[in-house]
Amino acid sequence: MTIPAASVRLQDLARRTAQTELDVYQRLPFEPVRGRGCYLSDEDGREYLDFYGAHAVALVGHGHPRVTAAVAREAASLLFYSSVAHSRLRVEAGERLLAHAPYADSRLFHCCSGAEANEVAIKLARKSTGRRRVVSFDGAFHGRTAAALAACGIERYRATSGPVTVPHHVHVPFGDAGALDRAVDRDTAAILCEPIQSLAGVRTASREFFAEMARIAAARAALLVFDEVQTGLGRTGAFFYAETAGVRPDLMTLGKGLAGGLPAAAVIVAPHVAEHVRSGDHGSTFGGGRVVMAAMGATLDIIDDESLVDNARTMGRLLADRLGGLPGVVAVTGAGLLVGVVLDRPAKGVQDALFQERVLAGTAVDPHVLRLLPPLVVGAEEIEAFTAALDEALRATRPMPILS
Repeated sequence: MTIPAASVRLQDLARRTAQTELDVYQRLPFEPVRGRGCYLSDEDGREYLDFYGAHAVALVGHGHPRVTAAVAREAASLLFYSSVAHSRLRVEAGERLLAHAPYADSRLFHCCSGAEANEVAIKLARKSTGRRRVVSFDGAFHGRTAAALAACGIERYRATSGPVTVPHHVHVPFGDAGALDRAVDRDTAAILCEPIQSLAGVRTASREFFAEMARIAAARAALLVFDEVQTGLGRTGAFFYAETAGVRPDLMTLGKGLAGGLPAAAVIVAPHVAEHVRSGDHGSTFGGGRVVMAAMGATLDIIDDESLVDNARTMGRLLADRLGGLPGVVAVTGAGLLVGVVLDRPAKGVQDALFQERVLAGTAVDPHVLRLLPPLVVGAEEIEAFTAALDEALRATRPMPILS
């Protein structure tokens, strides 16, 4: 990304960052210090429209007053105690979340990241079935820890693990029911599915494919695991994308915006899986901590009270409609406010041009795709501002083929 004329302060910060942190991120050339709703501000007061949402974490917007009040209130009382002790906050937040679970009498495991949630789901699937194999899909992303990375269907990310990989992971083409049927055998513990492959380019499959996936899992007594780390909690216009897909997963993993910006994740465990879990089978030091649970409870209340699932559906339709009319946009994919914009030019150049207009957007493994994950509080005014900025960015760049 081309760095604009930076302040001495930002240049110094970049230098110190390079001296203290591993160089694993392509950092944006700014430092956000304040946020409200869909907007961020830097120390110089410049405002940025955020349509990337900090990797989809800003689910209910930056700095939602109900989340920050809940965090401040609990931090002043008791900053942390682990899940080894009872917590009314944890129970109440869990009850709100389980009200949306696909099975009655489901249980929760609280942890800190989507990758950790996927590790837990894989472990529970193997323990409860006594089997080893996990079948996942080309193009899926499940996190960067060992088993989650082994399940990842994007080779360039798996390659970062070096020579040590977790065995018994199999990948099949997403949407190919025949390949899935051939891959799932009597040693398969689980089919692990990211129902909209966000990082791959916001790709999904047909409802018929999901129905066949559920049939195959049931026929082989394998568990169905949905990775809803990005698709869950209303982002797609349904509380969970499993509802849209028409299936009931045995395990569901959640993360990203679950606690409105604090590190929280969870696994929803169906009762027929939970019955195999015993004391000591797993743990997470910081999972279910009090401040995070206060933020999670507030976030779930906001989703309901402000009708954010409906808003994601309505604003998602408006965004897709506005995007579809822009020159240079080939297609719009995804659902609700998880949106892929397929372009006739490299998305990276368009992302850079948007940043020059103080608008944030993401990219994908597919170099033609701009990836959008705005907060669910986004309104028509922000959508019009974004599409106007994208129109300008497209006019400032040129159509061109992307060489392989």
